[in-house]
Amino acid sequence: MTATVDDVVAVADSHRPELLAYCYRMTGSLHDAEDLVQEILVRAWRSADSYDPQRASLRTWLYRIATNVCLTALKSAQRRALPVDLAQPNPVVGAERLDPSPELPWLEPFPDALLGDGDPAAVVAARESVRLAFVAALQHLPPLQRAVLILRDVLALRAAEVAGLLGTSTAAVNSALQRAHAQLSGVRAGPAELGDDEQRELLKRYVEAFEAMDIDALKRILRDDAMLQMPPFLAWFQGRDAVTAFLGRVFARGEAFRLLPTRANNRPALAAYVERGDVFEAANLHVLTLDRDGFARLDLFHSPDLFRLFDLPARL
Repeated sequence: MTATVDDVVAVADSHRPELLAYCYRMTGSLHDAEDLVQEILVRAWRSADSYDPQRASLRTWLYRIATNVCLTALKSAQRRALPVDLAQPNPVVGAERLDPSPELPWLEPFPDALLGDGDPAAVVAARESVRLAFVAALQHLPPLQRAVLILRDVLALRAAEVAGLLGTSTAAVNSALQRAHAQLSGVRAGPAELGDDEQRELLKRYVEAFEAMDIDALKRILRDDAMLQMPPFLAWFQGRDAVTAFLGRVFARGEAFRLLPTRANNRPALAAYVERGDVFEAANLHVLTLDRDGFARLDLFHSPDLFRLFDLPARL
C-alpha cells in the first residue's frame, strides 16, 4: 500500500513545527530553516508514490528527506556562531564606535511559539534542545554527527531507524553518537527555571530599569559574571561592570526604549524598540538567561527582520 499525496501532506503538515526545529538545530538559522522546510515539503509531495510503509513509518521517511536536504545545504555553508565563539571579551574603553559584521554567518534565535504542542514530555525536550548554548555547540559538530545526535537524543529515533534513513549501519550510528557526546560533554544544562512569580518579578525589574535607562537598577539584577553579546557585532562583554559600562554608553545617546515580552530558545525574551521621531521602531531581541542570583546572560540580536518571524510588530 502506497501513501496518497493527501496522506503525505497531512503528515508533513502535522510535523511542520518539529521539522522547522530540526532544520534550525542543524543550521543555526531560523531563516534557513524556513526555506529548508519548504523544500522538504515539496520533495515529500513529489515522491509520495515512493513511500513504502513496510520499510519505515511516514515520520521516519520524512526525516530521511529532511536530513538529506539539510546535509546538502550544509555542504556549502559556513558554521554559524555567536560573538563569544569568535573573539575575546571586549574591554569598554573610551567611546570608540562598534561596527557590525553582517558578513559573518551569525546564529539566530528561535521563537518558542513555533515549537508547537503535543506530548508534554516531547515539548519539554524540544524546548530544552533549542537553548542557544546547545544549538551553538551543535554547530561545532560535523553535519552527519549533528544529524545523528538530534535524531537519536532529541527526536528519540532508534539507532536502526537512523541507520536506515542515513543509509549506514547501526554500528556507524552508535559510533557517531558517541563522538558527538564526547565533543559536547562540556555543554552544561542551563540554570534551573525560576518559579513563574520569581521570573515575572525579575523580568519586571529588568524592563523598568532598561526603559528608565537606570544603570544602578540594572547592576542590582545582573550576576557578577553576567555576559552580554549582540550579533552582528563581534564585541561582547563579560562581568557586571563591563556590561553596565557598555549599556551606560548606549543610554547616554538619550534614545528612549520600549520592551515587549516574548519567548525564544526556551528562555524569556523581550523585543526592544527604540524611539525614532513619533514612533518606536524594532531594534533588537533580548534573549535572557536568569536564575535566583539574577541575569547571567543577555543575548541581544540586532536584526529587526527577525520580528516578523516572532509575530511582532515592526513599529509601536
